[in-house]
Order: sequence, then structure tokens, then C-alpha cells
Amino acid sequence: MEVLRVSATSRPHAVAGAIAGVLRRDRAVAVQAIGAAAVNQAVKALAVARGYLVEDRLELSATPAFVTLELHGDERTAVHLQVAARPQADGVGAAPPPAPQPTVAAHPDAGLD
Repeated sequence: MEVLRVSATSRPHAVAGAIAGVLRRDRAVAVQAIGAAAVNQAVKALAVARGYLVEDRLELSATPAFVTLELHGDERTAVHLQVAARPQADGVGAAPPPAPQPTVAAHPDAGLD
């Protein structure tokens, strides 16, 4: 399985294109990121890749895990996202309905009017 490594400076749209391309070909790809900023870029890339796959009628799913990698002789903990694509079920739209937005109510003693 192909492994894509994402860094803090990776461009999410470029990573998304790579993810979508591998998923179209192989239906599975692994994405690895070390550090919070790199994980953030990887997750944004997954969201963008999901949109890239709409016309192909593919849905993606990701399963996260921690893995230990050796990098320049040091052990580092990375987030490993196992990403898979599957055909959308008939009658299923490209995107789920929007999540309900949380409502914020001021506490009566907060002094907000």
C-alpha cells in the first residue's frame, strides 16, 4: 500500500490530489504525519479529497492510529491514517446533511443583553 507523508508545510490541496489519485487507482492509501501542524494539514487534505471523489461516486473513510517511525536514527510517534474508498450506495448523496449548529445561550447572570 502506498504511504503518503504529510508535513506541516504540505499544501492540503496538493496532498488531496495525491490521496484522490491513489484512491481512484488502488482504493486504499496510508497517510502519515508527525506533529500537530502536520496532522492538521493531513486532515484538511482528507476533507478536500472527499470533494475530489464526488464525481467518481466514491466515499472515503479514515481510521487513525499511532505508529512509531524511525527518522534520522530517532524514534518518533506519528499519526497513521488508513484511508479507504468505496462506491457510494445508490440513492446516497455526495455529502451528508449539514450538522446542526450549536446554539449559545447567555447565562442570566452573565450581563449579556
